[in-house]
Amino acid sequence: MKRLGVNIDHVATLRNARGENHPDPVYAAKFVKKVGADSITIHLREDRRHINDADAKRICSIKGLLVNLEISTNSNIVKNAIKIKPNFICIVPEKRKEITTEGGLNLIKNRTIIQNIIKKFKRLNIRTSLFVNPSLKDIRISKAINVDCIEIHTGKLSNLVKTGKNFQKELKRIKECSFLANDLGIEVHAGHGLDYKTTKILTRIKVIKEFNIGHFIIGESVFSGLNDVVKKFKTIIK
Repeated sequence: MKRLGVNIDHVATLRNARGENHPDPVYAAKFVKKVGADSITIHLREDRRHINDADAKRICSIKGLLVNLEISTNSNIVKNAIKIKPNFICIVPEKRKEITTEGGLNLIKNRTIIQNIIKKFKRLNIRTSLFVNPSLKDIRISKAINVDCIEIHTGKLSNLVKTGKNFQKELKRIKECSFLANDLGIEVHAGHGLDYKTTKILTRIKVIKEFNIGHFIIGESVFSGLNDVVKKFKTIIK
């Protein structure tokens, strides 16, 4: 069964625009679970531009809610993540001035630090994934450093699909990486830039077990409502 993870970062973005308490990301987490999300994703960025520490602690304390916490390799963020104790961790690259995550981790450059972080979370029985580019070399490195899962960056594919350009080459890269990871015993996830059409295309890759989607869900909810958008994605990935 394929799973849907809903990223609720931008509920916090809306709240922070007014510096008040509405909309509440904690309520959003409970709501999307109620309407069918299998897990919640939140990104605790170093600049706390949307989700903050209090949000993360409150969301991770919700009984019966599976939470995927995205973090960078920053040592203070790693320490905070250990205190927060989410169910899942996804290690992602992070640049302070980027608007959104621009690509997968540089596993060659950061191999040692990432491997040490993975060991810390494994000791705590926290499922850990790496946000990677669709690169066979990155899949092999992921296996070598003993990660549980990889989340393949689907941003390029999504942009090609949205602009009506030929996406077959990028789709082939994602498919090859997905099957290699699966063959190596790594669970495969996909995320970034996904909308209805791109998600439907990726469901053809049977070894992808989890789709993590945020920006499109929150944005589309302005027009269609959060309940309907989550349910439509659940229907697509089934």
